[in-house]
Amino acid sequence: MSVDAKAETGKERASVEEMATELGEAIADTPEYQQFEEAKAAVEADEDAQEKIREFERLRQEFMLARQTGEATQEDVTKVQEAQQELHSLPVMEEYLEAQDELDARLEDLNRAVSAPLAVDFGQQAGGCCQDE
Repeated sequence: MSVDAKAETGKERASVEEMATELGEAIADTPEYQQFEEAKAAVEADEDAQEKIREFERLRQEFMLARQTGEATQEDVTKVQEAQQELHSLPVMEEYLEAQDELDARLEDLNRAVSAPLAVDFGQQAGGCCQDE
């Protein structure tokens, strides 16, 4: 590879990285992202939601440990599911989950747009190195 070709490759790389940064900034400016951030902040500031999150996580962790040792029961599953339903029924969590779904849908649309000219799913490839197939 010639020096000129190496220099051009470096410029192209910088240009692509610059466009990726611009894309990230544009995503951060979307209504979906803004709503998600607002909903996330509301959940973080809501003490009732935080308590229910802690309780759900505690029950989920206990269930995971019981499952690993073969001691998990249907009652354990039910407890975790009920705690999750109770958490998700909070208005602040409903708003958060809705905002998260809307952001996920927008990001999936953007992933399709970026992936269209490529021979790979950009989002999937960017998400990790080890794909199960």
